[in-house]
Amino acid sequence: MTTRSGTQRSHLATSPFAPKIEPEIEHFELHDRVSHQSHGLGRVVSQESAAVTVDFGDCTHRIVSPFHLLERL
Repeated sequence: MTTRSGTQRSHLATSPFAPKIEPEIEHFELHDRVSHQSHGLGRVVSQESAAVTVDFGDCTHRIVSPFHLLERL
């Protein structure tokens, strides 16, 4: 959780509430081999700050972050 000034709030160890866990976003490089749950095996052909373009052989898809269905091989 962040405050209005943009800084992250500290979590007290004695707090009964669990801290919000920030998901780790995986970064992909050009030519990485990847597997997608719907499209199958592919290769990263382009990368942007929040998306990658993957060539799956018969089609090319731009997949935006977070990459839940995409896994590096």
